[in-house]
Amino acid sequence: MKNVSEPKKISAWDFKPWWCQPWSILLTGISLISGSWLLLKTVWITVIVAIPLLAWMGFFLLVWPRLMLSSGILEKYQESAQNE
Repeated sequence: MKNVSEPKKISAWDFKPWWCQPWSILLTGISLISGSWLLLKTVWITVIVAIPLLAWMGFFLLVWPRLMLSSGILEKYQESAQNE
C-alpha cells in the first residue's frame, strides 16, 4: 500500500504541452524519416534526413528529461504550483 504522504514522482513530461510529449516526438521523427523514403526512395537522402532527426529525438527523449530532473527546476516549479 502506498503511503498517502509520499510525494508524486516528478516527470519532466508533466510540464510540457501535448505536442511535445514522447509519443509526438517519436511520431514526428518516424513520420518524417518514413516520408522521405516513401517520397524519394533514395537511401542517401533518407540517411541525411534521419541523422539530424535521430539526434533531435535522442536529445529530447533521453538527455533533456535527465537534465531537467538533475537541475532541480522541476521541484521548484512543483512547489510553487502547490503553493498557489
